[in-house]
Amino acid sequence: MPRPYVCDVGAGHVRPGDCKAGASAETDARITSMSLSIIQVDAFTNRPFAGNPAAVCVLPAPRDDAWMQKVALEMNLSETAFLVREGDRFHLRWFTPALEVALCGHATLASAHALWECGHLKPGEQARFRTLSGMLTADQRGEWIEMDFPLKADEPADAPPHLSEALGAELKYVGKNNFDYIAEVESEAVLRGLKPNHSLLSELGVRGVIVTARSETRDFDFVSRFFAPGSGINEDPVTGSAHCCLAPYWAKRLGKTEFLAYQASARGGVVRVRLNGDRVILGGQAVTVLRGELLD
Repeated sequence: MPRPYVCDVGAGHVRPGDCKAGASAETDARITSMSLSIIQVDAFTNRPFAGNPAAVCVLPAPRDDAWMQKVALEMNLSETAFLVREGDRFHLRWFTPALEVALCGHATLASAHALWECGHLKPGEQARFRTLSGMLTADQRGEWIEMDFPLKADEPADAPPHLSEALGAELKYVGKNNFDYIAEVESEAVLRGLKPNHSLLSELGVRGVIVTARSETRDFDFVSRFFAPGSGINEDPVTGSAHCCLAPYWAKRLGKTEFLAYQASARGGVVRVRLNGDRVILGGQAVTVLRGELLD
């Protein structure tokens, strides 16, 4: 198993060329003769040690699934992203410490941030990703990054056995899409006070459970939390892909298509959300906090 060697930790931005994965598309090939660069990015936040951390590793060529899973387990973050250049795009895959996932917002945000910051993409150049959920794109919008993701609307569903018990709250609504259950609770105070039984939640047979409520302040339109013990993550700090479900859910209830959302985990994070037909535009900020090398 490769051993991560931390060579720099910081709260600012790196200069193009600082990341040893290469300073341009032309230099990507040089990674083959050096140790692999890996960086850690806090996503959906504008300050370090908040939002959702993801590791990002740009590879010179595809690696086998078992190796990527071992690296993700070693990093022990909610997601580790692996990218391989394919012409004008990158093949992007996301791994939790336990398994590969089909869609991940914060690690896509972190990947786009890393590609611009490390010089793999020129400033203003669109980041294009081939993924298990189709083609995803990311664009710079000042200090924000906007990502174009697929809509993942829910349908009303019967609450599975023990869902209310596992969350420790009465549920106003339960729905389900092809990834997750979504449950609305009475208030933001109830949502923030949840202390779920993760063992029970892990038995539901889905990626995770989105819990949401209206915001009690004018700062945000809605709040949420995301629990995914069955995917190896008891609580995800900020879950971009969950907002692909939350956007149409709250559009029906609030009569609008643009939102500012807050994920009320211990670390917390802010997500801009906009419905665009059968797509959802997710906006977030990101901060690099660590640069290192994988000694392969």
